[in-house]
Amino acid sequence: MPHHTKDKGDLGVLKAQADLCFQGYTTLTPCTEHAPFDLVIYKDGLFKRVQVKYRRVRPDGAIHFTLRSCWSDSNGCHVKPLDKGEFDIVCIYCPDTDKCYYVPTFEIDQCITLRIAKPKNNQKSGVKLADGYTRVP
Repeated sequence: MPHHTKDKGDLGVLKAQADLCFQGYTTLTPCTEHAPFDLVIYKDGLFKRVQVKYRRVRPDGAIHFTLRSCWSDSNGCHVKPLDKGEFDIVCIYCPDTDKCYYVPTFEIDQCITLRIAKPKNNQKSGVKLADGYTRVP
């Protein structure tokens, strides 16, 4: 797969849609790329806004996510903080595990780390294992 950020984002959204459908959700897609969320999901009379991110496992065995958006254009590189009030859930698609992980925004301060592998020092306090985030909260 090409390294292009847009391609990765599109793959993440498609994987999230398939996984959400499997979990029994109806997915709705905004008609613009400028919405602060990528999907809206519906189930049991409730709607939730979902921001989808594509992240690989780092060498430390974890997926890291920071509440920000980065992009480049003819004026250079830009970084903008995300307003977590504009979506309810962050879905992190990881191609290394081929899984989606769903984190409610109230669990994220500025960043979150989901562990794929258990910490080498056997730390348990404050560790968020990714397998605990495979279902929509």
